[in-house]
Amino acid sequence: MSATASHREGTMKAFVQDRYGPPEVLHLREIEKPVLPDDRVLVKVRAASVNAFDWHMMSADFFVVRLSEGLRRPKTPIRGADVAGTVEAIGKNVTRFKPGDEVFGQGRGSFAEYTTSGETGLAPKPRNVSFEQAAAVPGAGYTALQGLRNKAQLRPGQRVLIYGAGGGVGTLAVQVAKALGAHVTAVSSPENLEMLRSIGADEVIDYTREDFVDRGERYDVFFDIGANRSLSACRRVLTKDGTYVLVGASRHPIARVIKTILLSKFVSQRLLGFLAKPAPEDLVILKEFLESGKLAPALDGKYSFEQVPDAVRRLGTGKARGKIVISVP
Repeated sequence: MSATASHREGTMKAFVQDRYGPPEVLHLREIEKPVLPDDRVLVKVRAASVNAFDWHMMSADFFVVRLSEGLRRPKTPIRGADVAGTVEAIGKNVTRFKPGDEVFGQGRGSFAEYTTSGETGLAPKPRNVSFEQAAAVPGAGYTALQGLRNKAQLRPGQRVLIYGAGGGVGTLAVQVAKALGAHVTAVSSPENLEMLRSIGADEVIDYTREDFVDRGERYDVFFDIGANRSLSACRRVLTKDGTYVLVGASRHPIARVIKTILLSKFVSQRLLGFLAKPAPEDLVILKEFLESGKLAPALDGKYSFEQVPDAVRRLGTGKARGKIVISVP
């Protein structure tokens, strides 16, 4: 079964936004299915997950979003990227998949019944995980893997501190760091500590009761997801040639990145910020981690398709424990 760029068949339900704003701007509508170019795959969505990127694209809380996506309304009205599902149809140039294959990866607008993806953006779904677990991995998994392996150049036996470890990226980062052979200390709120121990953290710190700076420990890598502490505090717990990796900043992100880059020119430590990119070879590695049990995504909860705005709202609270996933019937 194949399709060309001119083929459009039937309709689907999707959450569409006509303007920027809070989760209430997401409305469930019936729209036409995506056009399927020759080099893309049409996926029937079985599960999707929510990322910080979706929140920023929805709300345009950073002005740079409007510069790239449209000043008054988003050019791309359907949110969502992470997806797991079954191949519905393939373009004539696609060779890696066939209709009926179970896949996971990233697509365009996965808060819908169908989405499309290039074949390099997908991988076969491991049989030992659910669609929801598979959908939880791509975006956050890229961030954890590329940040720790590529940017931090984490090596077996090194000590890594993961700050903000209880969320989607953090819970995967703990497991990726363990898979890379590191000793992991996870910093989070008290309700997340037992969960973090269960997924492999060697040590946990309740930031409401203890300041990691006061422990006197030194780490080879500081993986900063929360960005709620000063750079000077983060540097104090690093070894003299340690690496600081800025993954996310909830407040003044551009200023934080600029300060990190400028300061890195004057200190012996490596101070880095980065933005993860989809990579076919990394998706294969994440698939292998899932199959081997090195990755077991922690899920904050499962939301039904009709609850997409609630799922996005939950992400916005900053209190999610692991990944927020959406089941699509």
